[in-house]
Amino acid sequence: MEIGREPVVTTALIIGDVQKGITSSYPFTRQVVPPLTELLPRARAAGVLVVFVHFGLRVNGADLPPGNELFRTFYEAGDAFHEGSAGTEIDLPVADEDVIVTKRRASAFAGTDLDLVLRARGVDTLAIAGVATSAMVAATCYGAADRDYQVTVLRDGCADGDPAVHDFFMEAVFPSRGFEVVPCAGWLGE
Repeated sequence: MEIGREPVVTTALIIGDVQKGITSSYPFTRQVVPPLTELLPRARAAGVLVVFVHFGLRVNGADLPPGNELFRTFYEAGDAFHEGSAGTEIDLPVADEDVIVTKRRASAFAGTDLDLVLRARGVDTLAIAGVATSAMVAATCYGAADRDYQVTVLRDGCADGDPAVHDFFMEAVFPSRGFEVVPCAGWLGE
């Protein structure tokens, strides 16, 4: 395949924070691995651009926000969240044609080149999955909507440490924002 000659796709699957340091440390996150693993071959076969977004802070702490205890906790967890470490490796099957984006905040759009990659490929519709529902997923959905993408959230492709919070977002928050919510098996016309 020649660079710059890829077929134009209009849909992308964004999967965030399903990485080894998270799935090994936060048991609730493991429930998204089976439905997403089953979805990936179907998405690729349908011509969907698959984008994995993983969280990684610089080892020297240059991107650590001062006074933010949550990010300090992530940073102090060491290899689980340090850029380039085994903990930041994607915990799903990655294909050569997939795109991997490193993020340093909750949203997959904050300070990354995700929007550039999507626009270069002609993408206007996103399906979003990952962990946690109330953090990465919500922040990425709002960022996508602010950039005029059509948004679908994959219900069983997302999880939150508090199942009631997950359900609240899926049943009330996301639909009220105009986001479609479907199970992984129901996406792509299944």
